[in-house]
Amino acid sequence: MATAATTAPSQGPRKTPIAAPTADSKPVPRPDLTAEQQTKYEALLEKAKAFSEIKCDKEKDKSGPLTDRDLSWLTRDCLLRYLRATKWSVDDAAKRLLSTLAWRREYGIDDFTPEHISPEQETGKQIILGFDRQGRPCQYLNPGRQNTDSSPRQIHHLFYMVERVIDMMPPNVEMLSLMINFKPSKQRQNTSVPVSTAREVLHILQNHYPERLGKALIINVPWIVNGFFKIITPFIDPVTREKLKFNEDMKQYVPAEQLWSSDWNGDLDFEYDHETYWPALNEMCKQKREQKLARWAAAGKVVGESEEYLSGGTDVSITGFKYTADEKKEEPKTEAKAEAETALAEKLAAAKLEEETVEAQA
Repeated sequence: MATAATTAPSQGPRKTPIAAPTADSKPVPRPDLTAEQQTKYEALLEKAKAFSEIKCDKEKDKSGPLTDRDLSWLTRDCLLRYLRATKWSVDDAAKRLLSTLAWRREYGIDDFTPEHISPEQETGKQIILGFDRQGRPCQYLNPGRQNTDSSPRQIHHLFYMVERVIDMMPPNVEMLSLMINFKPSKQRQNTSVPVSTAREVLHILQNHYPERLGKALIINVPWIVNGFFKIITPFIDPVTREKLKFNEDMKQYVPAEQLWSSDWNGDLDFEYDHETYWPALNEMCKQKREQKLARWAAAGKVVGESEEYLSGGTDVSITGFKYTADEKKEEPKTEAKAEAETALAEKLAAAKLEEETVEAQA
C-alpha cells in the first residue's frame, strides 16, 4: 500500500487531504465465504442481474430503468454487505438493494454538487483527513464548528461527505472511521444534535450504508451529549454500539502521523482552509470515481464487479479481463499526481499568504 505524505510543506500546516494510508496500515483480511454463503451470494447476484427498473414511491417521476451509475454500484462487495446486514437472507438483501437504489435516486445523493454543499463546509465542521491503522479513511465531525441553522442541506452535507469517504477508500477497504469531537466553541456551546435529526441519520446509515462503520472514535463528551447518547442508544444496533470508543488514546487506532493534532493528540499539523481544502478534496474524489468508472466500463460493465479491481488493487476483473498498461495511460490522474497537485496547492496558498502579509506590512 502506498505511503502518502502526511506533513505539510515547511511554510505551515497541511491544508489538503491525504491520498493514501501509511505503509504499515493494513486492511484486515476478509474471511473466505463458506460454501453456503457462496451459494447465497450467487443467488443474490442472479437477482441483481435481473433488476430492470427502480420504482420510486415518494417521487414516482424518478422511477425508471437502471442506469450505468446504478449498475456500477451493484458490486460483488456491495451485494455481500447487504447479505451480511440481512443475516444472509437472499430475499431480504434483494429488497434492501432495490430500496437503496430508489432512495439514492429520490434523495439525489449522486447529484449533490460541491457548490450546493460548500456553505455547510466553510468552517470545516466535517473533514476527511488521514487513515486509521486498518487503512480506513477518517471522517472528522466537529459540531462546535456548526455554522448553519437546521435544514435538509445539513443532512445532505453529512451524506455527501460519507460518499466522498467511500471514494477515498483504498483497495480492500470498505469501512470508515468516524471521529467526533464534541468540544464546544465560542460560537456554539451546545454541540448536541436534535433527536429527530439523529434518528433520521441513523435510519439512513443503517438501511442504506450497511457494514460501512469501522469505528466511531469520540472525544470531549459533555454531560448533555452523554445524555443524548443514552437516549439514542436504543436506536443503535448492538454491533454498532461495540464500535463506539469514548475518550481513549486514539493513537491506538490511528497512526500518530495521520492523526490530527488538534484535540486528538496526533502529530499531523492540519489547519482547515476552505478555499484550499474543498477544491482539493473534490478533485481527488472526482479522479477516483472516474478511474473506477473507466475500469468498470473496460471490463464489460458487469453487475457484481470486484471493488478491489475498480479501486486499482488488482488489474484483473472478476470476468478475467486484464486492465492493460495502454488503458492505464488513458486513465484519469493517479493518486501520486493527485498528491502532487494538492502539495502544489498548499505551496501556492502559502505563497499567496506571504504576499498578502508583505503587502499588509507595507
